[in-house]
Amino acid sequence: MTRFSPAAPGDPYRYGVYLRPDPRTCLAVTTVTTALRAQFGIVSAGAFPPHATLVGSQHLGREEDVIVRAVSAALAPLASFPVVNAGVRRPGGVIYDVHHLADGTPNLPLVQLAAAVDAAVAPLRLPADDPEPNLFDRQRFRAHLSLASHDLYERPDLTDEVEEFVRGLDIEVPATFPGDTVALYRTRSDDWSGRWWRTMTWEHLHTWRLPHSSAGMP
Repeated sequence: MTRFSPAAPGDPYRYGVYLRPDPRTCLAVTTVTTALRAQFGIVSAGAFPPHATLVGSQHLGREEDVIVRAVSAALAPLASFPVVNAGVRRPGGVIYDVHHLADGTPNLPLVQLAAAVDAAVAPLRLPADDPEPNLFDRQRFRAHLSLASHDLYERPDLTDEVEEFVRGLDIEVPATFPGDTVALYRTRSDDWSGRWWRTMTWEHLHTWRLPHSSAGMP
């Protein structure tokens, strides 16, 4: 595994730990983000692999095998759980809402997963000027799959049209998927303080599979 040990806050590398959806949901997200890029030039959500962020934009000045060991220990006692896709929503962009269960309550195993990952990487964080790390906050955490995000902060006038366009695509997406796949990515940008999604690249580093329990999805 390639190793990076950033010496200064201004280095270009950040890390994210993500919940990966099932392949069909990943395909639906990719189809939508590709169509949005072709129609509107929107690229921020599509700059990432399809995912629900557990922790993101982490400046971790440690060997990458240390990150893997820390997250592995945090995930060891956890099991997979059902994730519900409530469909297209619009808080902070256009997204698929995967935070809630069918009855509208938060998916507590998903919240607990994010909390466990955040606690695992917290001792590894180093200060960085930009961007602010995506820190876990139980009250504010909302798991989602981004379809259109940072571009709309610059072009809020497009938000209604983008949502209408996404709904008009009528992409078939599974109503549920197993929350059983967690992945570590290294991201890089030439300028985290600016439009980082214009230059961001990423590399997959590690995948964990959560075991299925009798209470979870088959």
